[in-house]
Amino acid sequence: MSEPFLKLTDVTKRFGDRTVVDRVSLEAGEGEIIALLGASGCGKTTLLRLIAGLETPEQGELWIAGQQVADGGRNLVPARQRGIGFVFQDLALWPHLTVAGNLAFVLASARVPKSEHNERIAEMLRLTRIEGHANDYPAKLSGGEQQRAALARALVGRPRLLLLDEPLSSLDADLKADLLSELERLQRTLAITTVYVTHDRAEATALAHRVVRMANGRIEVESSLEATAVEPIVETFNN
Repeated sequence: MSEPFLKLTDVTKRFGDRTVVDRVSLEAGEGEIIALLGASGCGKTTLLRLIAGLETPEQGELWIAGQQVADGGRNLVPARQRGIGFVFQDLALWPHLTVAGNLAFVLASARVPKSEHNERIAEMLRLTRIEGHANDYPAKLSGGEQQRAALARALVGRPRLLLLDEPLSSLDADLKADLLSELERLQRTLAITTVYVTHDRAEATALAHRVVRMANGRIEVESSLEATAVEPIVETFNN
């Protein structure tokens, strides 16, 4: 059996006296989409930030693509070197840059040769179907267009791992369904290991291969969605 692409072992994060992520162990295979499902405040976003290297765990190990990136209260590999694309809940597009400028900034930060920028930007804007807005500023975009721009920015650096923090939470039902279809299409095209945070079970089951339910900082239930067409989901409680 191949090694997991993403592996967390007993990862814990505290803020003061409050334990936000409590001894979480989790694995994801290469190209797998995992949905983290749970109510607000259950630790989902903090867990993403730990994977990304934006927070430091108090204890536990974290591995990406066979490389240990965190261990025993230390981040061993900084965020910028983990090969991660991150779509934040508030999208965090830089308002003073155009859509193309947002993508170019990522490429420059990753030290991608400038001669490659135009081709890489055009490719990603085409994949996310937002090429007509390359020269627009975020404030001019609709909610769905902003979501696509944020996704294009997360993907333009060709990350090994994609982290999505409730990226569709502010959209109406019809637009959410359209963008879920787009995310599914992109995943089939790019096959990037993805962790998708949501509080919406319908979103989770529409996109993910596996759903991991969190509560009070801990993983409570994992559900495989591989065979949902022929049998109901069987939820197995971790003891």
